Formats: sequence, C-alpha cells, structure tokens
Amino acid sequence: MAEGIDAEKERTMKRILLIVNIIILTIGVCGGPLILRLYFIHGGSRVWLSSALQTAGFPIILLPLTIAYIIRRRDFSSTTTTNGEKPKMVNMKLPLFLASSFVGLLLGVDDYLYSYGVARLPVSTSALIIASQLAFTAIFAFFMVKQKFTAFSINAVFLLTLASGVLAMHSSGDRPAGENSKQYLMGFIMTLLAAMLYGFVLPLVELVYKKTKQDITFAVVLEIQFVMSLVATIFAVIGMIINHDFKVISREARNYGLGEATYYVVLVVSAIIWQFSFLGSLGVIYCASSLLSGIMIAVSVPITEVLAIIFYKERFKAEKGISLVLAAWGFVSYFYGEYNQAKQIPNEPIPESELAQNHSVLEP
Repeated sequence: MAEGIDAEKERTMKRILLIVNIIILTIGVCGGPLILRLYFIHGGSRVWLSSALQTAGFPIILLPLTIAYIIRRRDFSSTTTTNGEKPKMVNMKLPLFLASSFVGLLLGVDDYLYSYGVARLPVSTSALIIASQLAFTAIFAFFMVKQKFTAFSINAVFLLTLASGVLAMHSSGDRPAGENSKQYLMGFIMTLLAAMLYGFVLPLVELVYKKTKQDITFAVVLEIQFVMSLVATIFAVIGMIINHDFKVISREARNYGLGEATYYVVLVVSAIIWQFSFLGSLGVIYCASSLLSGIMIAVSVPITEVLAIIFYKERFKAEKGISLVLAAWGFVSYFYGEYNQAKQIPNEPIPESELAQNHSVLEP
C-alpha cells in the first residue's frame, strides 16, 4: 500500500515538473526572438553582440550540474564500497569534448546568421522562416542518422519549403521603415541559412550521442550544452573584438531609445531567456519525449506571431497568413506521421542500462 502511494506521488511530481518545463520552454522559444527584436528596434545595431547573448547565459547550467554532483557524492558516501570509483565533477571525456566544441562553433555561426536576420526582419516573418528548420532537420537526419522518410515527412518538407517561398515572393510590403530591399533580402537569406544550419546541427548532435564511446546521461548532456554554449559565446566575443563592439556598447547604451539602464536590462534578460529555451527543452525531453519537446517548439511559432503583432504592431498581411497556415499544416503532418510511426513500433523491454540512466533528473 505504501509503495503504491509513493509511486503515485512520484508520478504527480513528474507531471508538475513536466508542466514547469513546458512553461520554461515556451517562455524561451517565444521570448527569445521578441527580446532580441526589442534590442534592434530601439537603437541596438551590434549583430555580434546579439549573437553572443543567445548563448552567454550558459553559466546558469552550472547550477543543475553542481546539484547533480552533490547528489552523486551523497550517494557515493552512503552506498559505495571501498572499491567504488569516486564521483567526478566532470564526466565528459576528451573525444566528446572535442565533438561538442565543434558543434558549438557551428552554433556560434548559426547565432550570427539568426541575429543578422532578426535585425532586418519583423519577428513574425523571421519566426515563420525559422519554422522551416524542421524540413532541413528531416533532410539532414535522413543522410546522417538514417532517418526514414514517410509520406507525412515528405509532405511536411514540401509545405514548409512552400511557406518560405510565399514569404520570399511577397515580402516587399513587409519591410520595416527605413530599410531598403537589399537589406531586407539579406535578412531573409541569412535567416533561411540559420534555419538550414540549425537543421544540420540537431542531427549532428544526435550523431554525436550515437557515436560517442561513453554513456550519455542527463549530467553529460548538461556538460555538452555548457561546452557548446561556451564555444559559441567565445566565437561571438571574438567577432565583437574584431568589429570593435566593446568600444561602442557604452555609447549605444546612452543613445538607446528606452534609456541606458533599460539597455543593459534587455541584454541580461535576453541571455537568460535564451537559456530558458534550452533548459526547458531538456526538461520536457526527460519528463516525456523529444517528440513533445518538438511539438511545443512548433506550437510556439504561432504564439510568437501573435505576440509580435500585439507588442510591435507588426502587419499581418494575407501572404503571411497563407505562409503560417502552410507551416502549421507542415508541422501537423510531420508530427502526425511520427505519432503513427511510434504506434507501429512493437513494445520492447527497456535495457537495464537505460533504466539506470533515467532513475533521476539529476543523477548521471
């Protein structure tokens, strides 16, 4: 009887944790583009600085890593024998560190492309373009991790590509004030390249998980993200140094449309919110599945659209509406296909090694 009560409590706590992580993920995915656009529309102009902000909040990851280490040390002290191996603060081995550093470099490039696009495009437009990353993820996953295509995934690729095409052909009336056609086109191209590169990064991370010769645990995943964010931030900081961004930040702050103090608040909040996106995604994957995490990110696209219209008074013309419908159709098609495919997989026993890895959110 007591075991049943404990099991029910554990399920309840996991549901609560899932809801909390969904909220964190939604805040990050929706708030990141909005706060980044806020920086640009009120006088911010440093693309390298905005790139750094997307990963500069990585020190936040030290908190769950420290808690995980304390839990490992406590369990070691209470249960291990004299022959047990003492827990390490860092579990990542050199090959995984090098692979994570390479992915982090690609992430830094992707952040720059995305920041350049957001600086030139309305949030509602950039959000729809970024939505096409699902199509690129499917394509790269097919070649890199042998992802099987279905009629649903092919349909999603077609619809998402068509959605971006509609925006490209009918974008002249969507330019922000004071921006010429060349600048707008470059913003569109850079954002599309960012979606393409991020679509490559996701299967690459999955490939790293599969090819590494060490166990991938929750603590190791956090370490991977820490290294990736650190390398991406260093890449952006180098760009800031070359572009002399540090010399003009104080002047830009003084001339910022919302005030100097608000300028620095925007920078700090931006770095924190972008990390929310990652931490929430990790939590949803642990509590449920990567499929649910992807669904929540997809659902956040129209939410971002609505928020951009409310807060920034962006125009929502017919072409953008058609693009949004096509993108939503593509998302539904993709995830419905994944759902059907999952139902066809026979229930197989979970290996004991995997059960051990999923024992706790913070345990290795």
